[in-house]
Amino acid sequence: MQTIPESLKADVRPHQSVELLKALHILTRDGKLNLDSRRKLKQVYHLVNFIELLFNAVLAHNANPTLVDHGAGKSYLGFILYDLLMKQNACGQVIGIETRADLVEKSRQLAANCGFTRMHFEHLTVEESITSAAIPAQVDIVTALHACNTATDDAIQFGLQKHAQYMVLVPCCQAEVAEVMRQHKSASLGKTALSEIWRHPIHTREFGSQITNVLRCLQLEAAGYNVTVTELVGWEHSMKNELIIAKYTGQPRKNALERMQAILHELNLETMQSRFALPNR
Repeated sequence: MQTIPESLKADVRPHQSVELLKALHILTRDGKLNLDSRRKLKQVYHLVNFIELLFNAVLAHNANPTLVDHGAGKSYLGFILYDLLMKQNACGQVIGIETRADLVEKSRQLAANCGFTRMHFEHLTVEESITSAAIPAQVDIVTALHACNTATDDAIQFGLQKHAQYMVLVPCCQAEVAEVMRQHKSASLGKTALSEIWRHPIHTREFGSQITNVLRCLQLEAAGYNVTVTELVGWEHSMKNELIIAKYTGQPRKNALERMQAILHELNLETMQSRFALPNR
């Protein structure tokens, strides 16, 4: 059993592999942690704290949970989750979905070097992963950490169609709704006084981001999920700070679909109906 160096005990969790953190370049080769890496590790650990509760809830009725991480990138989250949860419990698997082939190959190599045999990586878009034979028909937990723009929406669609019990989402760079608002700005100004909220370009960007996440929450609630929205970490660590946690209950919020459609109509966003559509469960 490894011993966490005294200099790292305040930042690194017990049972965390120091060698893994070095391989992920969170720690330097000589085992030190710089300010940027400390901030990144704090973000990931904070998210792990939320996911650990969900993982344990799944374990109560499923001895081999499947977690799918979308927009995995260098797979900081996936590797740390495997190291702290799957490895310690000797169960469960992590599947990382990433569109950059070089990152997929590096992650596969690192998983092999670490002996993480139940960790897999697929070179797919989120949309492709919905129908890929490489992904199980049903998964337990879906994560998407800073999945840019519509990748978060695709991750939600994946979770809905894979009957995920939990989704953990940290949206990033929500530009699509804002762009539609810009295209329809003149028509909206004549349609509703609410258009003043996004008349100025900076407001269009910020309000577009805000309303995107509101629509996502309504979509999840309409599909039978209980939704909690909170901060990931303090604003001093990241401006992309909104954490959406969805738990499937099978009991749709009664007016969620109607509210979502009313917002799309009121804000002149009807062309985006398909983006927030509900699949048949």
